[in-house]
Amino acid sequence: MAKPKIVICLGSSCFARGNEENIRVVEAYLAENSYRDEVEVELSGTLCQARCADGPNVIIDGVTYSKVDPGVMLDLLRKTLPPRGN
Repeated sequence: MAKPKIVICLGSSCFARGNEENIRVVEAYLAENSYRDEVEVELSGTLCQARCADGPNVIIDGVTYSKVDPGVMLDLLRKTLPPRGN
């Protein structure tokens, strides 16, 4: 199974609209569920993808999600990387 790929837009508009917080949500989720970045999931950032009006934007496994707030980000993570019992 290919490891999931999460790309967070770091363009100024998306970052200011909420991707700064979304990064914290992703990092906390990965840590809480013992997912290791770069081993079990590929996490990266990208510069503006020219969809600023729809931001904050996140791309997961090639699918772009728009207007992603921290709650939506958590739902997407749970769907992509199921919670693990620790």
